[in-house]
Amino acid sequence: MIEFALRLAVSGGREAIARLIVIAAAVAIGVGMLLSTLASINAVDKANDRVLWYNTGAAARTETAAVDPLWWRTHADYHDGVRLFEVDVAATGPTAPVPPGLAAVPAPGEYYASPALAKLLRETPAVELADRFPGRLAGTLGDEALQSPDSLVAVIGRTPEEVRAQPEARTVTTIATTLPAACDNDCPGGGVRGDAMTLILSVVAGALIFPVLIFIGTATRLSAATREQRFAAMRLVGATPRQVSVISAVESTVAAVAGTAVGFALFLLLRPVVATVPFTGERFFTGDLTLTAVQVLGTVLGVPVAAAVAARFALRRVTISPLGVSRRVTPRPPRAWRLVPLLGGLAELAWFVDRRPDTTDGQTAAYLTGFLVVMLGLVVAGPWLTMAAARAVALRTSRPATLIAVRRLADDPKAGFRSVSGLVLALFVTTATVCIIGTINENRGSLAGDPLTRTAVEHGAMLDEPPMTDAVPDRVLADVRAVPGAKGLAVVHANPDKIAKDPADPRPFAPGLVLCSDLARIPVVGHCPAGASAAAIPLYAFLDLRSQADTEWPAAPITPEALGRLPVQMIYATTDGSTAAMEQTRTVLTRAYPHYMSRTVGDWGSEQQRQMAGWRQLANVVLLATLPIAGCSLAVSVVAGLSDRRRPFAMLRLTGAPLRLLQRVIGLESALPLLVVAAIATGTGFGAAAMFLKSQMRYDLVSPGTTYFVLVVLGLVASLGIIASTLPLLRRITGPEAARNG
Repeated sequence: MIEFALRLAVSGGREAIARLIVIAAAVAIGVGMLLSTLASINAVDKANDRVLWYNTGAAARTETAAVDPLWWRTHADYHDGVRLFEVDVAATGPTAPVPPGLAAVPAPGEYYASPALAKLLRETPAVELADRFPGRLAGTLGDEALQSPDSLVAVIGRTPEEVRAQPEARTVTTIATTLPAACDNDCPGGGVRGDAMTLILSVVAGALIFPVLIFIGTATRLSAATREQRFAAMRLVGATPRQVSVISAVESTVAAVAGTAVGFALFLLLRPVVATVPFTGERFFTGDLTLTAVQVLGTVLGVPVAAAVAARFALRRVTISPLGVSRRVTPRPPRAWRLVPLLGGLAELAWFVDRRPDTTDGQTAAYLTGFLVVMLGLVVAGPWLTMAAARAVALRTSRPATLIAVRRLADDPKAGFRSVSGLVLALFVTTATVCIIGTINENRGSLAGDPLTRTAVEHGAMLDEPPMTDAVPDRVLADVRAVPGAKGLAVVHANPDKIAKDPADPRPFAPGLVLCSDLARIPVVGHCPAGASAAAIPLYAFLDLRSQADTEWPAAPITPEALGRLPVQMIYATTDGSTAAMEQTRTVLTRAYPHYMSRTVGDWGSEQQRQMAGWRQLANVVLLATLPIAGCSLAVSVVAGLSDRRRPFAMLRLTGAPLRLLQRVIGLESALPLLVVAAIATGTGFGAAAMFLKSQMRYDLVSPGTTYFVLVVLGLVASLGIIASTLPLLRRITGPEAARNG
């Protein structure tokens, strides 16, 4: 039976071969996307494992190895908004542990850098970066120490005395290989939140696979009428339902197996390209994009089985009765219960708006399930919505073409919706993705700051830290002022006596004290009252992303001489905003006070901005992948419908129906469900995104902007263009010979 089915699969000539090629192509695209998504999830885990050594200095770790201790201190720096991870190390003996990626602990006066950092050091003027590092560059770190090819990491050799004098330094006897059970802001190697990325990539996988499955089902239905007649004829001559099922399954399984093989080849071919997509803010190592044996086996076995089931479902009518094809009746109309999955998915998302699960696993289960149920609900509810729209239009039109089209849609809404189901899902996924990412970017994207704050460099102790130094030497101030592009400079003094602290302010932090003459040089922070010599300014104002230029701060009752004797909390410098000026200023301050970090608005925003860029990339992937697949599904479905109905249309032409009338019928049959259900899918995407954002992040939905609406309109116009492009086929396939041979 299987051998007979294989011969039968290709016995239809070019049409059968074309159908198998289309199914194989759909499967290949789906498999390639699925494997890329699974490999990306695996790559996140591998990247996270390679940065666990960053946590070596965490206080919660237990040291047990009997070796010479290694002095260890981690700290961060930035260059042009990109984070640098630095480790100061000092061996106390020959058996001290060695960080990964190195053959030995760096000696005092030398340091090792990641390849990306070494390249940056070569390409950047020393006064902007290299002068921050003591000694010489002795070599590069191996890949086993890096999260990504783009990671900027340095391991700096120092003397034990130098490291011991630094804050938060400690001795270690082992290099961390796991994340400590407890961390008090001393675990920089937490890596990317793999659970969050798994949630995002899982939703993306579902978003990509759903249209592909619809494409497979649509391609399977090519020449469905002819094949159903053939299968019904087999039933009439004695074939059992099981034998017919085997034959129909073998036809699609052959194409699915070939498509699966091509999909694996496609994954391997595109793996270097996928590695460059910054899903986590940085690229992957290509070698990290691997698959587990379970994933490979599940794909190899699962995809052909799924294709066979889809084929069997698409051609299920011939198993009811061998006379089912010749005795066509109007299908039973879809019932209102089809709305239940869609409403259920939305209800689940609504339930969690005020009841967000406490655990990440709970959140993954809640949101992922909700979105997938909504997507399934759109597919299930589509025929009922198509029928309702067709009946509503039928009550309000008298045009012949419109009446024929809507009556046909009302009689068989499943067939009408099937052609546009892929596009409907693509619109939902695109809408939800763009709205979620756009809203997050609107709320977190403000980290870019305004034009005035983007020019500033702040160096020193944070709000809850002790003062940076007793006094800043005049030489350091002169070096900062001598930087090309320097504008203003202010020394912010600590306020141990809490002078001018607002009694109503519950926060324990006392305001910083600044000379009004200094404040006048940095107007971005605000200004003094008239006649004052010093002002009391909350320390957070120096870390604010927004300009405080219009703020008048209260005067501080202290003389300039007394203020000069107070310890210094931080230094605030403004520049012309150029990278060279800001980085050279940072270098001067870092060399003077290496135990503290310089901060700019670009630094504060860099991590989230890179994550936003990765998520925007995901949105682009979803958009660019789903819309073409859905468009192909639409084209194949319309062509399949024309092919299956060639004889009825030929008979209409013979009875005098003009070709233009029939073309309008076909166009309306495809366009009406597309526009109606697309509007519902778009609205559902807005609603699902709004509920997710409110539940997970407490953000209100932000309009996606003009670009999104332009893309949606262009997508719909392109879809209508695809429908229109198939209409010329009607002339060729509805000639007199079709009526004679149908």
